[in-house]
Amino acid sequence: MTGRTIARRGIALALAALVLDLLLILPNHPGAMTPGALRLIPLELPAILLGFLALGPGRAGRILRVLVVGALVVLVTLKVADLVTQVALSRSFNPVADWPLIPAGLNVLAGSLGTLAAVGAAVAGIAAVVALTGLATWTTGVWMRSGAARPVRPVLGAAALAAAGVAVGEVGEARGLWRLPAEPPGAAFTARTGVEKVALGRRTVAAMRDFAVQARDDAVAGREGLLDAIDTDLLVIFVESYGRASLDGATYAPTHRATLGRAEEALDAAGLASRSGLLVAPTSGGQSWLSHTTLATGLWVPDQMRHVAALRTGRRTLWQIAGGAGFRSLAVMPGITMPWPEARALGFEETRVAASLGYRGEPFDWVTMPDQYTLRQLEHILDGADRAPVAAQVALISSHAPWTPIAEPVDWQAVGDGSIFDGSRRAGDAPAVVWRDRDRVREQYRLALDYALSTVFEFAARRGEAARPPLILILGDHQAAGWIAEDTRPHVPAHLIGSPDLVARASDWGWEAGLLPGPAVDPLPMDRMRDLILRTFSSPDRLADARAAGADAAAAPRKGPTE
Repeated sequence: MTGRTIARRGIALALAALVLDLLLILPNHPGAMTPGALRLIPLELPAILLGFLALGPGRAGRILRVLVVGALVVLVTLKVADLVTQVALSRSFNPVADWPLIPAGLNVLAGSLGTLAAVGAAVAGIAAVVALTGLATWTTGVWMRSGAARPVRPVLGAAALAAAGVAVGEVGEARGLWRLPAEPPGAAFTARTGVEKVALGRRTVAAMRDFAVQARDDAVAGREGLLDAIDTDLLVIFVESYGRASLDGATYAPTHRATLGRAEEALDAAGLASRSGLLVAPTSGGQSWLSHTTLATGLWVPDQMRHVAALRTGRRTLWQIAGGAGFRSLAVMPGITMPWPEARALGFEETRVAASLGYRGEPFDWVTMPDQYTLRQLEHILDGADRAPVAAQVALISSHAPWTPIAEPVDWQAVGDGSIFDGSRRAGDAPAVVWRDRDRVREQYRLALDYALSTVFEFAARRGEAARPPLILILGDHQAAGWIAEDTRPHVPAHLIGSPDLVARASDWGWEAGLLPGPAVDPLPMDRMRDLILRTFSSPDRLADARAAGADAAAAPRKGPTE
């Protein structure tokens, strides 16, 4: 073997070891993406390299190579998934429950930046996995083919086992299983990620069993005639990405609190009362439907698995109960552009989705129509003659990413078919421009949410002119992503608005009068709202022993996800 060949082999070995090192130290949280991460010593690396030197290119070495490549591809992919969900949803990726996020995320991307961008992202993701597989195959092959001489292989094998033992020891200590006599020289972070994901998957499966038990334990099962204390329409209006940051975040509170203050004055002038509090949402940054299902079923629904399970339990939703009480159950969902079979399971007799709301204007990228148009269509429904009272879920979407362009408010009587908004649709920078600058994104979010809040509270004040104003619950579906909201708490504001006699029934909810809940208000888990509404707005004799189930909902601890 010539000197040049030895040098080339040495360079290949060093480069392969460096690539393996980088794959093993890749963080799974954006906060750890710092130059300091490069100084981490991955304890798995010596075990892997020594193992290949000990086994060589024979059958045992090839088996080790397949195992290492497979583990690297899976674990690095999971770490990247953690990075993405931490940025978007302020939590780590659940390998059991979160796979449906992939098509949902591509759908949002297609609506925001175009189908080509979504296709490009999908192709890039597949290409990245293929490239990762090829890279891991090359690096492990370089070391496998450089097996040591047979006389020293037993020594190297023992060293590999010792290194693996140190890695296992560090993982166990990090998980609190034991304490090591000495501090390891590095961390087996990638191996620890794998162990944690397996444990998370097992906990999720166990939680699903508990979830099924919770779903069967329903205090209002079999009760009829609930909600008989409401003699008007009942509206639950979700405002997209409306979180606690609007109340006490330095970037957003000055704008949004001022808007809430003006709205409170308008409601007072319209003769309406209001009380406000905070709820703990089951999700942050996205997946609004989890909050919708949580409120409707009274079950904690933090992921897609439990969303599907909740709709299959047969547990009566708020909307089914309302339908049984003589209300016309309605969903107004302008963000729904595909078939929505969940509507029937949620208990909606009628749905108005994007295609059936009659909008003839241009879409605002992902946002199919401005909130003012959606609420104007709701007004037409509520103003209809000779109808049953309406119980409606409305999901407003103008404050959904990408937050540009933003519709300009128009006179409510001039909304028409929505084409009046086309002028503001063409104003401002495109999402591809705005999203190059984090500060621009935050600014657009501030403005878009302010438009949504101004619009929905103006709608509420306008309903004060009705002979019997509706009872309206306006709430956020979730906090925006942590890097936008600058707040990772999953808290959302909630406002109960209506005639003073109805709002007064909620005086024991722990909420404060007006639209600005103070810091003393304790956040109430969103899964308690169904039974709290039923207890508050049903006659005592309708609830019997179910009354006790909701009586102290505000004081009950958050059930929350077990994973």
